[in-house]
Amino acid sequence: MILCMNYVKIYLLILLSCFWTLGTFSNVHAQNATISGVITDQNGAPISGASVRVYESGKGVSANSEGKFTIVHAAGKFSLSASSVGYLSQNQTIILQKGQTSIVNFSLNIDTLRLNEVTIAGQYQDQNGIRRLADVENMAIYAGKKNEVVVLGGINANLATNNSRQIYAKVPGVNIIENDAAGIQLGIATRGLNPNRTTEFNARQNGYDISADPIGYPESYYTPPAEAIDRIEIVRGAASLQYGTQFGGLLNFQFKKGNTAKKFEFTTRQTGGTYGLFNSFNSVGGQVGKLNYYAFFIHKQGDGWRQNTGFNVNTGYASVSYQFSDALKVGLEFTSMGYLMQQPGGLTDAEFNENPRASYRNRNWFQAKWNMPVFTLDYQLDERTKFNIRAYGLLAQRGSIGNIVNLLKDKTDTTQRRQLTYDHYHNFGTEARLLHRYALLSKKASLLVGARYYQGNTHRQQGSGFTGSNANFEFPNPSKLDEFDYRFPSYNAAFFVENVLWLTDKISVTPGFRYEYINSNSEGYSYVDVTNQLLSAKQQNVRHFPLFGVGVNYAVNPQAELYFNISQNYSPVNYADILVRTPNFQVDPALKDVTGFNADLGFRGNYKNWLNYDVSAYYLDYNNRIGIIRIASADGLEVIRYRTNVGRSRSVGVETFGEINFSRINHTSPRNELSLFGSFAYTNAIYTQAINPLLETLIVGKQVEYAPKTIVRTGLTFQQKGFRTTLQFARTSQQFTDAYNSLQTADGLVGEIPAYWLVDLTANYRIRKLDFGLSINNLTNNYYFTRRALGFPGPGIIPADARSVSLTIGLRI
Repeated sequence: MILCMNYVKIYLLILLSCFWTLGTFSNVHAQNATISGVITDQNGAPISGASVRVYESGKGVSANSEGKFTIVHAAGKFSLSASSVGYLSQNQTIILQKGQTSIVNFSLNIDTLRLNEVTIAGQYQDQNGIRRLADVENMAIYAGKKNEVVVLGGINANLATNNSRQIYAKVPGVNIIENDAAGIQLGIATRGLNPNRTTEFNARQNGYDISADPIGYPESYYTPPAEAIDRIEIVRGAASLQYGTQFGGLLNFQFKKGNTAKKFEFTTRQTGGTYGLFNSFNSVGGQVGKLNYYAFFIHKQGDGWRQNTGFNVNTGYASVSYQFSDALKVGLEFTSMGYLMQQPGGLTDAEFNENPRASYRNRNWFQAKWNMPVFTLDYQLDERTKFNIRAYGLLAQRGSIGNIVNLLKDKTDTTQRRQLTYDHYHNFGTEARLLHRYALLSKKASLLVGARYYQGNTHRQQGSGFTGSNANFEFPNPSKLDEFDYRFPSYNAAFFVENVLWLTDKISVTPGFRYEYINSNSEGYSYVDVTNQLLSAKQQNVRHFPLFGVGVNYAVNPQAELYFNISQNYSPVNYADILVRTPNFQVDPALKDVTGFNADLGFRGNYKNWLNYDVSAYYLDYNNRIGIIRIASADGLEVIRYRTNVGRSRSVGVETFGEINFSRINHTSPRNELSLFGSFAYTNAIYTQAINPLLETLIVGKQVEYAPKTIVRTGLTFQQKGFRTTLQFARTSQQFTDAYNSLQTADGLVGEIPAYWLVDLTANYRIRKLDFGLSINNLTNNYYFTRRALGFPGPGIIPADARSVSLTIGLRI
């Protein structure tokens, strides 16, 4: 911990020095002029990442996700050029005057003769809230990789509650665990992986880690609020080489930036809804010379659909970046989040069928506090070479207190013991990347080289908490806990390289390599349940290994491509797997890390601007899968749920998405638009091998946990001027929560999660500076659930919410 705190102190000194530097140079170029504008294609869609450069001086910038750009430049007469991969460049002559802003807009036409530089023309443009990543974008290589970008400004969704069903509707195969109705904790996965708190994804915000500990405890208790997000980048398992070894791939939330066309912009959105929901979002941002800034604060509270489900959340964020020169940009960010939730506990199947709103526990609480300081540096060495670095820290904590005994009735006696679990996280990480474009045998190529260092320190304590029913997260005797007290220092270093090479005008190959070093440690004490014997332990587990992958792209035509990728993955055992003390629940002390790979083969494109599609098949190999089996207790009187390496599984399936814009079929730009989208995923995830021969007949051929065979989402969207509405249908098929595929048990801990379907309606209207929104979630008022809990927040079925309604009023000035 001392070493980690030293890193934090050093980091804070870096932040202070950067603020001083910004203050020193804030008045430089006061007599310069400003160039602002927007770059779009011939259909009016913004071109993200397009380059703008002044010919005479060489000064230039890249456009943001909305196609907007700003350049601070000396006064005079100059030639301004805009260009983007796959488009014909365009020049304009401008006259700049001191202290004034010149607005210059560009509309670029597709260049069909330069396929060796383009992924697919138009493929990385926003199409009703969904697009693809370009071959090379944002200091990363995505050629040949299955990916999606959800552009929040282009979709109809209940952003105030982070409604995952709507936000990820156009990303096929996203399985959702609904931990709460307000979207406080995100739980998603694909391809038969576990959705619990998004552990199978490498979760990032603006390119840096946000989970509790990406190596030792990758659960995400902090979810970036959707109202502040510009886009969500999702790269499937092939992201393992560039971002982290997880099987799910990358999930990166990119926040908005200050409006480069304004010195000050203020946005407020106020949302009220059923069950006491109130959400207040407020942000400021803008561009002052070379300084860009953006900040927001969100307060959210509600009573919840069930009894004992109240919550209170506060989230704040601030970022500032300064363009010191054409080549150098430095940025600072800080995120702070805190919330308190009451948790109503679980139900048996009989209790759920009788009354899904019932709650038999009023003493269970959960809280989390997240603080993340970040320093960023972007440097352009020359026209072909860029370098960036992200240094970040995490000072966070989470705690849960309550009665989690298996008996589910009448847990309201305030004299009964409550179990308290509390974690502290003190983490530091940094990641550097170098991207170089070059020519090899007259063919264009891009090389990405990167390195990462991460140090985590998790302090986990568990024991008896105070009795009563309030949210007290203090231990009565903190110096000697009656269950366990452990520290988990972890160290991770990695080196990675990927290279995309265009072999012909239509074919590119992208080999990649990552070398990973993981050093996991544990030190502390625990008490044995029956004998109350004190056990002290100190362990170290060091692993280092290579991962390989390769991707291939084939441009069938300027609007369609075939892609293939195969990449190895790795998932280390996390602290939650090895240290659990819950009644009738044990953990195998010899758990092994998970190994395997992802493979994708797909066809994606855009047909004449009215059909957007992506059809792919995948294969996922998952060895040493960790699951839960049932064994007899030592005295043979009880059934123990035992977490261990169950066996080997494989997932094979298809992921398809398509959207038709009926109004564009005649190749015009209509005033009204009607579009229909559909995403469909089929997953056949089964156990192919059991590690323990005694389990061979019990699990081989059985469906993997949390692996529904089909997930379907479809929606109809109508737009007219400032009005937009979407009616969406979603269905998720049956899934199981244990390797035996049990239908149900008397205590409700394991069993099936029955198939369920839902209908959501969202409408938004913008008039001048005002926004109005209406959202009806679960329009048909279905009763369903997506989770069975083994321990906290109370064993059993955790029901999802029935119908809810919310209204939003927004203002932007």
